[in-house]
Amino acid sequence: MKKVYIETYGCALNKGDTYIMKTVLARKGYSIVDNPVASDVIIINTCTVRMETQQRMIHRIKTLYELAIERDKKLIIAGCLAKAQPYLVSKIAPNASLLSPQNVSKIDIVVRESSKVILLDGDRDRNTIGVWLEDRIGIIPIQEGCLGNCSFCIVKNARRKLFSYPIEHIAETVRELIKKGAVEIQLSGQDTATYGIDLYGKPMLPKLIQRIIEVPGNYMIRIGMLNPDTVEPIVDDLIEAMREHHVYKFLHIPLQSGSDKVLKIMRRKYTVDQFRHIIKELRSKLSNIAIATDIIIGHPGEDEEDFEDTLRIVKELEFDRIHVAQYTIRPNTYSASLKQVNSKIKKKRMKRFLELMENIGLKKHSKYLGKVVKAFVTERGRNTYIARLINYTPVVINSNKEIVGKWINARIHKITFFDLRGDVIG
Repeated sequence: MKKVYIETYGCALNKGDTYIMKTVLARKGYSIVDNPVASDVIIINTCTVRMETQQRMIHRIKTLYELAIERDKKLIIAGCLAKAQPYLVSKIAPNASLLSPQNVSKIDIVVRESSKVILLDGDRDRNTIGVWLEDRIGIIPIQEGCLGNCSFCIVKNARRKLFSYPIEHIAETVRELIKKGAVEIQLSGQDTATYGIDLYGKPMLPKLIQRIIEVPGNYMIRIGMLNPDTVEPIVDDLIEAMREHHVYKFLHIPLQSGSDKVLKIMRRKYTVDQFRHIIKELRSKLSNIAIATDIIIGHPGEDEEDFEDTLRIVKELEFDRIHVAQYTIRPNTYSASLKQVNSKIKKKRMKRFLELMENIGLKKHSKYLGKVVKAFVTERGRNTYIARLINYTPVVINSNKEIVGKWINARIHKITFFDLRGDVIG
């Protein structure tokens, strides 16, 4: 039977798709190997979210294609790059087969065929969920696709259609993960606030959370990214679901820009005031909640005043975590056709923003210095453990005992803008 090597890049959805492929292939009798040279078939599951990511993918595809030609192996290019830019991929690797994210459950068909196969159309199999366990952390992609049409986003070209897995299927998957030792369950997706709309006719994320916490066990739930415009209609029900003990008081809600003018160019479906209202509503009703956000620096149309507006709202709302990136051109998007911000200006703005971000992080974490905190241990590092406060703030713990899956008290002796450092007490 053929030996298959799979290489994966990108987000939780991509990793979930790799799990689906591995599961399908294993059921069909194929063996999964960890070296492309030892394989008969090479699969690369690609990402294309940013320009530098695409360049890395192109380089890796060329390398694997040369290996496949030289050693007479079949090469399959899966993932978002294959779906969003099939002509580019075929130009780089003309004999390679192409597989979209929606067709990963059909991977055995592509592996079985000796000739080139292209599977880019079609819908997902709702009965095959891509879940995997990283050490003691279980990650479940509950949905893909979104209701937006952001001008900078290429992922919509690969994962546009809204797709959700059934509540009972997810709950049963959680049950299986807990049996396997998971202590943290991450519910991931492109926009988890849209979960269920395609399947039940309305957003069902709060209902899903309420159903999951019925599963007995010692675990915590982390909710994945939600967009401001889609979380607003469910915010009250979501707050109620998050009051439950099993749920981290943490949400990731991308702002992207503090300028209404830039948000309009980005085709985001909210204003800065609407975003501010959502955050204040969450903080007023969940006092210990932590909010993460995303910011794009130097998007087309952003002038100095727009950038200053972004700095102001970030200073005002003091996010607990910020994922920031300079804008990069993505092909086949509206933003790519616009006049671009000079790269030197983007770098200068990025430097200022990073300084602000680090200062806010240090300020937020300084209140814990010298204090005793309660944290849930989820991972083991090389010589330390990683624990999480109830609001998902990471704590690096020194301990010579096995403490994964335990709530511990730790005294914080050091802080960085990114995390807390401490020792177990008691």
